[in-house]
Amino acid sequence: MRTIDLSPLYRSFIGSDHLASLVDAATRAEKQSSYPPYNIELLAEDKYRITMAIAGFSKEDVSIEVQENTLTVTGKRQAEEPSQVERKFLHKGISERNFERKFQLGDHVKVLAADMENGLLHIDMERVIPEAKKPRQIEIGSRLIEN
Repeated sequence: MRTIDLSPLYRSFIGSDHLASLVDAATRAEKQSSYPPYNIELLAEDKYRITMAIAGFSKEDVSIEVQENTLTVTGKRQAEEPSQVERKFLHKGISERNFERKFQLGDHVKVLAADMENGLLHIDMERVIPEAKKPRQIEIGSRLIEN
């Protein structure tokens, strides 16, 4: 296991403990399987889209959940009825296995919508920075007066 020394960051960043937790989450994310394949697109300055190839799954088979800064996409195929005739494949290249894929979202990233079309799941997101977090100009010699 490799370790990363973050001590140089502590000299120049305030609140770098958050950065350390992000690095830790990224190393855990490496252990995820590569199924299903996905793309992450930058649509505009603060708009993003995740597209996942989930052929063979229906809307009812897929659940999308956001908890804190983690987006979890889970696919569970419904059990086939035993009365169906067993299919015999000459080649089986379409994986129909269950999956769980997690994505770490940045601060203030909100999931806007999800849609499924032609075996592709699209999840649209946007980074919405609150007014209190946006940069503001500070006049020299001014004082903030609090009541």
